Amino acid sequence: MSRQSALRKSTIPLQANWSGEESSRTLISRAQNGDVDAFELIYNEHSGRVYALCLRLMGGDQTAATELMQDVFVRAWKNLGKFRGESAFSSWLHRLAVNAMLENARSDKRRVARVLPMEDTSQIGAFAPGDSPELRIDLERAIARLPEGARTAFVLHDIEGFQHQEIAAQLGIAVGTVKAQLHRAHKLLIQALDR
Repeated sequence: MSRQSALRKSTIPLQANWSGEESSRTLISRAQNGDVDAFELIYNEHSGRVYALCLRLMGGDQTAATELMQDVFVRAWKNLGKFRGESAFSSWLHRLAVNAMLENARSDKRRVARVLPMEDTSQIGAFAPGDSPELRIDLERAIARLPEGARTAFVLHDIEGFQHQEIAAQLGIAVGTVKAQLHRAHKLLIQALDR
């Protein structure tokens, strides 16, 4: 009997155990031992947040975000044995997403944003807290229209909560460059949303 078969036969159904941090560690451990069902539950738990991050990193391009998310989970499955539990699993997945995006950008030599130039802001409306969901979508569109460097820095810092030093290390740029990109992103968003 294989290790995977023994694992499946010796455990209570995974759905009944999925509650809290202890069960999360158990699922990760099972997945690290080749349990595909455990990995599927991990995927179901984390795919929404990973997709949202990918969508922002890819400037709102749903097709590119879906491809990036698939790449992230393929990498997660292949590298699951390297996850040591020193950070939250969701943080590890987010780091995989950022690294996958950067690797794809380098290999394709795409350093220019794949969005409309900021001069074309006719479709961007004003946003204020408490406004309708349609206006929140305008904020997402404005973020998507940011130049790639500014958008990446903004998403990682203001949305995902990474520190300047972490972003600089991941992107391979100076901390000052990260701060400059953030300043540029904030300035462009204010201009876009004030119209």
